[in-house]
Amino acid sequence: MSRPDSLPALRPVWPGLALWLIVCFAAPALSAWARPDEWYAALAKPAWNPPGWIFGPVWTTLYTLMAIAAWLVWRREGWRAQRRPLGWFVAQLALNALWTPLFFGLHRIDLALLDIVMLWGALVATIVAFWRVQRVAALLLLPYLCWVTFATVLTGTIWRLNS
Repeated sequence: MSRPDSLPALRPVWPGLALWLIVCFAAPALSAWARPDEWYAALAKPAWNPPGWIFGPVWTTLYTLMAIAAWLVWRREGWRAQRRPLGWFVAQLALNALWTPLFFGLHRIDLALLDIVMLWGALVATIVAFWRVQRVAALLLLPYLCWVTFATVLTGTIWRLNS
């Protein structure tokens, strides 16, 4: 049984996708120590605050889409050629990873709000930069932008309710 000529050519790129998945899922792994606790349970929250069970499936989906998007951009001639868009991606991922320790670890809603506003801006810059390289990659980040927008409003509301 013979294989199509295109299959062997695709093999070398899969390690790249695996690497981007590891990078993206490292962000939440690094801040896994900071989780909701009694402090969070005691906070005033809006009625539209999502139930805790929703965050795992949402973030798993979003981190997977983020990894695929970064991988698609990276495939266009690698890190050196895509330094600016991938730099924006890494910056927004770092800001993403910082939110959990600020909010849940340090109980600093104000700093978490500042962080997520910066994350939103860095994510928009990432989407614009990705659009110029690989439009599908930019489109894959739109659900993440929607979630970060919602999370920004939620963080701001929790800050306002508890200040």
